Amino acid sequence: MTDQAVPAAPPVGEVTLEAGASGFGGAETQAAAVGGITRQTQFGNVRRRFLRNKLAVVGLVMLTIVFVTAVFAPIIATHPPRAQDLNITLQGPSAQHWFGTDELGRDVFSRVVHGTRIAVTVGLASIFLALVIGVVLGSVSGYLGRAWDALIMRIADVFFAFPLIIGAIMIILVVGRGVAPVIIALGLFSWATIARLLRSSILSIRESEYVEAARSLGASKWRIVTRHVLPNSMAPVLVYAMVSVAAAIVAQASLSYLGVGVPPDVPDWGNMISSGQKFFGFKDYLWFFPSMAVVFTVLGFVFVGDGLRDALDPRLR
Repeated sequence: MTDQAVPAAPPVGEVTLEAGASGFGGAETQAAAVGGITRQTQFGNVRRRFLRNKLAVVGLVMLTIVFVTAVFAPIIATHPPRAQDLNITLQGPSAQHWFGTDELGRDVFSRVVHGTRIAVTVGLASIFLALVIGVVLGSVSGYLGRAWDALIMRIADVFFAFPLIIGAIMIILVVGRGVAPVIIALGLFSWATIARLLRSSILSIRESEYVEAARSLGASKWRIVTRHVLPNSMAPVLVYAMVSVAAAIVAQASLSYLGVGVPPDVPDWGNMISSGQKFFGFKDYLWFFPSMAVVFTVLGFVFVGDGLRDALDPRLR
């Protein structure tokens, strides 16, 4: 009988790791083979839980459609959004004009498609501005505390006293109408909630053992905040930011509807709903299609935000 070589068993306690980056936020899946059991990284667990959420996946598909429409709006639109033809005013949906035409003979479908660019740009840019301000001030307030905490929180209270729409109208009336003023107005009146949310997370993390260990090793405050505190406290802020994009899109459409957002000639959902309300009851397509565009986009962000919240919640792991 011929003896066959038997591979030697690995020593007890040894773990073979596959090559790959670790950590949360951009890491690839990392596997560790221990007795045939595969362990996923934190990012892999979050991704798996997110994809198991059917509404979150539906929201991701909806947002993909929205972003593709915004990027390729000139290709998807069937007509120039500002082209007027007074010979075809107020025509219903047809093969030539899928969503009909408005009182100036402009193609409603093309204006809805180009309105996606305005909504996505304002929503993302305003929340990015709010994130920059809120993360900086929330980090200073939460980690340094004392006088800095009291000062920043009292400033936040001032912004909390103004409703988002009222505060935005005040800034736009001073600066003027346009996409940039709307972004600045919405961003300035959205940072306070982000700062307070991040402050709460940092207060529960700054006394953790790994933060104390870094402090005892002589790490600077900047290094502790950027390398240890922020990465572990940003999850609720990112979830809130995702949902806040939806709120910013609604606020931007509301400002245009009230006549203080972007100029009337700009293809914007709020402008279209405002001009279409005059024909309520007999030309309902003029306000129905831009309204459904707002609902579709907002639901996409809300579904994805809820999915991220459930995937990042440690109590659901």
